[in-house]
Amino acid sequence: MSQCRIIQQRRIVVENKHGEKLVGILHERGSKDLVVVCHGIHSSKERIPMVNIAAVLENDGISAFRFDFAGNGESEGLFRYGHYRREADDIRAVVQYFRGKDYVVTAVVGHSKGGNAVILYAAKYSDVRVVVNISGRFDLERGMEGRLGKDFRQRIKRDGFIDVKNRRGTFQYRVTEESLIERLTTDMRAACQSINQNCRVLTVHGSNDKIVPFEDAFEFDKIIPNHKVSIVEGADHEYTLHQNELASIVLDFIKEDFHQDMDLSKQSPSSTRADKSLDSRL
Repeated sequence: MSQCRIIQQRRIVVENKHGEKLVGILHERGSKDLVVVCHGIHSSKERIPMVNIAAVLENDGISAFRFDFAGNGESEGLFRYGHYRREADDIRAVVQYFRGKDYVVTAVVGHSKGGNAVILYAAKYSDVRVVVNISGRFDLERGMEGRLGKDFRQRIKRDGFIDVKNRRGTFQYRVTEESLIERLTTDMRAACQSINQNCRVLTVHGSNDKIVPFEDAFEFDKIIPNHKVSIVEGADHEYTLHQNELASIVLDFIKEDFHQDMDLSKQSPSSTRADKSLDSRL
């Protein structure tokens, strides 16, 4: 009966510091431990990896919140090709909102560009204990020719923007020179060096990822002090045929933190989850 007592999903709207409304889905299990799940570039909370990870957490009794960054999905704002730091600030707005509702945000999980956002978040705010980077890119100077064309630097300098189209020639989004510069000046190496050593970080990557090479996972591993790499053999960037494996890896890593809490509690009765949540807010 306890498992069926509180299981619900509801739409939550959070305002970021720019006054834009961020729309998300709360997978509520009655647990005050909460995991925030973030999507990738020009995507949404409804993409399969985000939905599946949130559902697996929910099924295991852990509350989760998947949301759309500003300019994506249902959220307000304009989509921007860059906005890495701004998306980290969107995560901040979500974390503060739920802390105001007495949740303890135990982990932030991000896929692709969302992986970069959670790394940047951990580097800037140092207030979450677990970070999961799924297929994030380490070197942000790479991977642009595939979307923008080989001569993108000359064209954007000449025209001030590049319109990105899909394979059918349909317009998807506009890349401005400003947003391109913002991406190029986002230093993931410096961010990794700034992550607190007490923050546990997992990087998951598919060995068959054609968008972000899996070697990037090992670049993160060279720098982040408390880091683990998990390579999913045969998986592509979206983990198309490996959704269950991906979700299981993420869940197990997050649950390790709960087990550590239980061990510490047994060693020291005065050490409680409430104490830790208070420390994380200071």
